[in-house]
Amino acid sequence: MTWVAAAMAGSAILGYAGSQNQASAARSAAELQAQAAQRAQDQQMQMFTTLNEQQKPYREAGYSALGKIGEMLPQFTKTFGAADLNANLAPNYEFMRQQGLGATAQGANVASPGSNVDLAKTIFAEKYAQSGYQDALNNYRNQQTDIYNRLSSLAGIGQTAQGSSQALGSQTAANIGQLGIGGASATGAGMINAANAQAGGLQGFGNAATMYSLLNPSGGTSDVSDANFMKKYNAIGA
Repeated sequence: MTWVAAAMAGSAILGYAGSQNQASAARSAAELQAQAAQRAQDQQMQMFTTLNEQQKPYREAGYSALGKIGEMLPQFTKTFGAADLNANLAPNYEFMRQQGLGATAQGANVASPGSNVDLAKTIFAEKYAQSGYQDALNNYRNQQTDIYNRLSSLAGIGQTAQGSSQALGSQTAANIGQLGIGGASATGAGMINAANAQAGGLQGFGNAATMYSLLNPSGGTSDVSDANFMKKYNAIGA
């Protein structure tokens, strides 16, 4: 074999070795990208788990308050009755009624002795009872409204926490999906690049063999000088 043929063979071998290294580098780079994508996915999931756990007490408080509202719904919708009236009268109602009746009776006696004291007391009692009823009704309504508002506020906190968790979950799922697609794309691109590099190396071998057969069709090398070999190589290359 002439030195030109040897050089061609050596060049083909070096080219193939280089293509193998290129293919290996492409696979390694793809693997690193895939691993980085997996780590990013794990971090996304860990962050979601942490934040979702932090929202848990607020969600539980909201669920509890919402359940309490459901339990008290019959009470919130029932009609104001006698039991509610007695329960919501001012603590000093009876004392003030007795004091008012006594003052009315005394005033009636002083103003006009012998007048109808019972009638004056009845009128006072009716008006006082009307005022007491209205006060009791207002107290009842205010109490019910206060209870509902407090529970509703807690339920709202839970609803907000639930909404935050849902939004976070959707965003995390989207991010993990994108990272998965990126990792898969990197792996696929690395495999394609590696295959292309290997094919290029094999093609270099084939080209060298074809060139050598064209320059030395007889298959021998003893009667082909280096000068003639180069002339043929250059002529074909031209």
